Amino acid sequence: MQAASQNQQAERHITLPDGKALTFPTPVTGYDVAKSIGEGLAKAALAAKLNGEIIDLHRELFADGKLEIVTRKSAEALEVIRHDTAHIMAEAVQELFPGTQVTIGPSIENGFYYDFARDQPFTPEDLTKIEAKMKEIVARNEKFTREVWNRDEAIKHFEGIGEKYKAEIIRDLPTSEDISVYRQGKWYDLCRGPHLPTTGAIGTAFKLMKVAGAYWRGDSKNAMLQRIYGTAWRDQKELDAHLHMLEEAEKRDHRKIGKELDLFHMQEEATGSVFWHDNGYVIWRQLENFIRARIHKAGYQEVRTPQLFDSSLFKASGHWDMYGDNMFKVDVKADEKTLGIKPMNCPAHVQIFNQGLKSYRDLPIRMAEFGCCHRNEPSGAMHGIMRVRQFVQDDAHIFCTRDQMQAEAASYFKLQLGVYKDLGFEKISVKLALRPEKRIGGDDLWDWAENALREALNEAGLAFEELPGEGAFYGPKVEFHLTDAIGRTWQCGTLQVDPNLPERLDASYIGEDSARHRPIMLHRAILGSMERFIGILIEHHAGKFPLWLSPVQVVVATITSDGDEYAAKVKAALDAAGIRAKLDIRNEKINYKVREHSLTKIPQIWVVGKREAEEGNVAIRHFGSDGQEVLALDGAIRKIVEESAPPQSAA
Repeated sequence: MQAASQNQQAERHITLPDGKALTFPTPVTGYDVAKSIGEGLAKAALAAKLNGEIIDLHRELFADGKLEIVTRKSAEALEVIRHDTAHIMAEAVQELFPGTQVTIGPSIENGFYYDFARDQPFTPEDLTKIEAKMKEIVARNEKFTREVWNRDEAIKHFEGIGEKYKAEIIRDLPTSEDISVYRQGKWYDLCRGPHLPTTGAIGTAFKLMKVAGAYWRGDSKNAMLQRIYGTAWRDQKELDAHLHMLEEAEKRDHRKIGKELDLFHMQEEATGSVFWHDNGYVIWRQLENFIRARIHKAGYQEVRTPQLFDSSLFKASGHWDMYGDNMFKVDVKADEKTLGIKPMNCPAHVQIFNQGLKSYRDLPIRMAEFGCCHRNEPSGAMHGIMRVRQFVQDDAHIFCTRDQMQAEAASYFKLQLGVYKDLGFEKISVKLALRPEKRIGGDDLWDWAENALREALNEAGLAFEELPGEGAFYGPKVEFHLTDAIGRTWQCGTLQVDPNLPERLDASYIGEDSARHRPIMLHRAILGSMERFIGILIEHHAGKFPLWLSPVQVVVATITSDGDEYAAKVKAALDAAGIRAKLDIRNEKINYKVREHSLTKIPQIWVVGKREAEEGNVAIRHFGSDGQEVLALDGAIRKIVEESAPPQSAA
């Protein structure tokens, strides 16, 4: 069933990454090119990258152009290794459990998965057996070989061996697409590729992680399959580091720490909404006030808008059609109206802008809101306070002219990066998300908006990666991805250029020429969702919050009852200075008190007894450090007031 190559060109003209041009008689493969450069490169080669497309190392080069040899050190190697490991897992499953059908098995971030159709559930013991069998297959060091099959014969073949899912995939492929099958020894699978030269090239730096349910093609109307997740890396060192990170992530899980520190809880009667306890709401208020101070300094006005709107507003804005499935809707029978609970604040902010005539002299207008929004997230997608149905955005919209747009973007970039730095995040990556397939507005507006953002990023000196197809439906956006203490990345802040919503909602200003013009609308968030960002902070700090954010900053603990009166005086002095303090005068040993408060990660414990009372001192124990510091009460108060001030380094 293998098809012959149709390439008839006599020569291949190849350009290497260093600019060197080479010519080869056809047929020529990536391996041939690597070998012509040096035996060492040929030995290290895993795949080839032709004009940006990763292909098999031993596949004939099908076009002239730029060629790069992919080795284990290449960034692209991981995706191929993970894809191959998924195939190895599928072969291992079918060897161990005959009759199991294989469906799809892609590489994903940090690993891979494969979906299997099998009546009997996989057990943890099965995963151990599968992993051992995978290592056997790797040790066989069998070649990956690509074949192109006739479409009808391929469908007939897979149906004949009981692989109905594979047959369905082939039927749905475009008729212009090759039906490619990869063999590894006797086992084979429908696959576009690419693959490594042999199973041995994968290595053994992989581990199976868990089993989960997954509907065929993600549709709940289809059959439930079993999905086995795994992780795969280039070497054992990388695998060990990833497993250590997962172990740390489990320790830092915001749901676990939230319970231990009495920050919040969630329950079924309010699915996807957070019950903030006093300790957690202290963190919320501190963070909100921190952002509020920054945006007021940056010239923002703060507003408050309704939750419920007539559907006509969302239809006019485009949200009803583009985002309606994610909205909560309310039918009001008495008024014969359908209302929508706002999923975002932007249409409401346009309504404020539209009140009264605006002149070009009034712009830019920077309108901020800690706005409560609701989105109908699927129940399976929710995760603690990281992904919820009710959330608050530190949202803002800037109404400006086209000429003002880049200066406003630069100002936002400075504000955003300064806030992240002050919150303890130093490593930030920037991405530019471009027009999606489903969008509003003409291509001329999108061209202008995308180019304007590129220029703003370049002028700000920010390196960025472009993400085709990932923009919002109304405009392109800049995303800020921060890296936490254990190396995970989180997408938080965004800046979106929107020339479309002002047009749809009839927003205008009077220009210098006395004519009406549409403002450009910049959507921006610094933290994003308050709930999610607090979850990130909990995990980033592992619950050991900096002093200014800590729900309780000081516990005043007595050694004996002789210090009770003085302890109350110390507590009163802390209260008067605006420090969040608690008093512990229980009849318990001081070591017990210190140990107990350390478990709740209180930053400072001020120990007082008869001696401290007589001398007017406090003995300060800092969380996470040995020993203690003895200071006069007045000096200790001054010091903690200074240390507990929110960071102020950003502009």
